[in-house]
Amino acid sequence: MKLTKEDIGSIEKNGLDPDRIKEQLKIFERGNVPVNIEAAATVGNGINQYTREQMKELVKVYNERMEDLDILKFVPASGAATRMFKALHLFLDEFEPGEDNLNNYIDEKGDNSLRSFFQGIENLPFYEEAFKKAKELTGNFQHLNGDEKKYYLVKAMMSTPGLGLSELPKGLVPFHNYGEYTATAFEEHFYEAAEYAAANKVAKLHFTVAPGDKEKFEEECDRISSRVEEKTGVRFIVSYSFQNPKTDTIAVDENNDPFRTQQGELFFRPGGHGALIENLNEQKADVVFIKNIDNVVISSRINKLAECKKMLGGKMLELQEKSFRYLNRLEEGNTTSEELVEITEFINKELFAAFAEGFETLSEEERIQKIIDRLNRPIRVCGMVKNEGEPGGGPFLVNMPNGTKSLQIIEGAQIDTNNPEQEKIARHATHFNPVDIVCGFKNYRGEIFDLEQFIDPSTSFIANKTKDGKPLKALELPGLWNGAMAKWNTVFVEVPVETFNPVKTVADLLKPSHQVR
Repeated sequence: MKLTKEDIGSIEKNGLDPDRIKEQLKIFERGNVPVNIEAAATVGNGINQYTREQMKELVKVYNERMEDLDILKFVPASGAATRMFKALHLFLDEFEPGEDNLNNYIDEKGDNSLRSFFQGIENLPFYEEAFKKAKELTGNFQHLNGDEKKYYLVKAMMSTPGLGLSELPKGLVPFHNYGEYTATAFEEHFYEAAEYAAANKVAKLHFTVAPGDKEKFEEECDRISSRVEEKTGVRFIVSYSFQNPKTDTIAVDENNDPFRTQQGELFFRPGGHGALIENLNEQKADVVFIKNIDNVVISSRINKLAECKKMLGGKMLELQEKSFRYLNRLEEGNTTSEELVEITEFINKELFAAFAEGFETLSEEERIQKIIDRLNRPIRVCGMVKNEGEPGGGPFLVNMPNGTKSLQIIEGAQIDTNNPEQEKIARHATHFNPVDIVCGFKNYRGEIFDLEQFIDPSTSFIANKTKDGKPLKALELPGLWNGAMAKWNTVFVEVPVETFNPVKTVADLLKPSHQVR
């Protein structure tokens, strides 16, 4: 379908590039491109597993170098808490206090998470404050029965007036109650950073936030700064960025024609977390740790987590230094045949990347060029945890369109489940991606890579959504740790499942990793 002159004007008015929108419309016509997975990455076949002594050696590598490095912790934090409280929103809409029975309601819903929430409600970090609010806002609170009290307690947690928790960014929801204070997920990232991302007693953190939330994060930062600096002895430099509106994507209807609102206007949606590759591209650090906002632990568990982070950092530095040494030798132009074999083995065995068929038959000059191209890329070391039923993408060895093989983090939606062989490989995956990534994106000359040159645009994904009750197709850009990093050098390392503690629903705050007492 052709865009009208009015459509072009609307696209430009929204700060978007008409040519980019036309490319997006072609993607809808093409449909999703499934990846060609050769095998699930497993321990010994794409995932490194280290002994206690090996871990210590990698931690030592990191500790010896960290004071001379510019280190950054990069935290995607634009998510709202709405989804975290979804079941409670439904409860407030459907439950009739004084008429309905809470146990019957939970049984009808079959929601074990909701059951856990009500069974452990007194252990939530914001319970006491919510209880006070419920008594203030509900005149006859003390005379209500147990089910009614729980209803108004939830209302006090969720709504304004009240704590208004569901209206907050997820990062500003209280996660842990330490008695004298409660810590948000945002605050816990400072304590973590002090343990593994502080060089010379300074830690840098960068949060990507929703435009309307920046002031809220800044206020929270002002509120906690003296406390975290006093507790850690570290000074924190905090920066923020927004997802660029220019990365919004056009939506289409079921016929792949541009979706139009009730006012007849084109409809654009945020392009997903893959758009954050632009934000990451603006950072200039030597080492960048990436971790989601909701994956934090209480203070007594930080030491083990920090050790694992340092191990990943040590592994990244070790591989990067080796790559730089080889690239410098290749640039000098006098590598021997034996050295070329050594470098090729490093690429195959330590970076777990395979050249396309016919590599051995190429001339020495051609092989050197391909080796340089393979080595001279951003590098990431990704922690992987054993799959225990948690949601998330997984580690796979993938056959790339250019005939090479490489390790990739693949989401379920990228896999062709209509292909029995592909579906079987995916079903036997042993690990998944907890978003525990350490990156290096300077080259061997100390220059910053342009990360947008290493995106695989074919990995964008079409999802079914609705708007004003009408179905539409939405385009998600290549995910930040999926297609947006598809052409990086990638290494997977097994990390303990204890290091992965996301809060997807409010009931997750009742798990031991989030309980101080």
